Amino acid sequence: MRELRDINLFIRLTAYYAFWAVLLLVGYYFVPDLHDHLPLGVIENLISQEDDPTGFIGVQIHASNVNTEFGGLLWLTVAILGAIAIMLPVSWVYMAVRRRSKLDQSLLETMIVLPIAITGIVLMVHNSLALAFSLTGVVAGVRFRNTMKSTADSVFIFLSVGVGLAAGIGMLMIAAIMTLIFNYVFLVLWTVNYGGYDEAKTYMRRSRSEEEQDPGIFE
Repeated sequence: MRELRDINLFIRLTAYYAFWAVLLLVGYYFVPDLHDHLPLGVIENLISQEDDPTGFIGVQIHASNVNTEFGGLLWLTVAILGAIAIMLPVSWVYMAVRRRSKLDQSLLETMIVLPIAITGIVLMVHNSLALAFSLTGVVAGVRFRNTMKSTADSVFIFLSVGVGLAAGIGMLMIAAIMTLIFNYVFLVLWTVNYGGYDEAKTYMRRSRSEEEQDPGIFE
């Protein structure tokens, strides 16, 4: 039963990524410089960007053709919606490895919503040291009282933050590749029960008796 559920999720992930890959290829076919209009990112430019010895120069957002108000709004909208679309399959993986009785809905919603806030914040402070320090002070004054039910949950939140950062600097391609590899690696490790022993400590995996009582959210 679990093997069939894992196969269904694998097919769903593959179909989802194939759809966006085809859409992206079609977009580049008609608009070869699509990355200059949308926050898809030019990875080689980010990697080859010269280091500043003082550490005060921000990351350069490569969007040379975004020079109008409409273009800016379109860029920001695509960055935010792209971050949500990238995190959606990550939420599927999370739901698949969590049984219903221990599914944290607030964490699930946070994974999808958090990149929205991070995208806007990064876009505002990426070239302003003063704003960055101001943001640090604001965050220090806010108390977060959400306790993770599992230490493995923090991996998903950390990934969500990374997607928001990538979207904020206009590098959705990095976020997409990162989450794609994450999803498949996590799914493979889960399916083969990597490192699974009777005495091993588990965080997210269901025991055999729990699986019989609660087959999972995709059933």
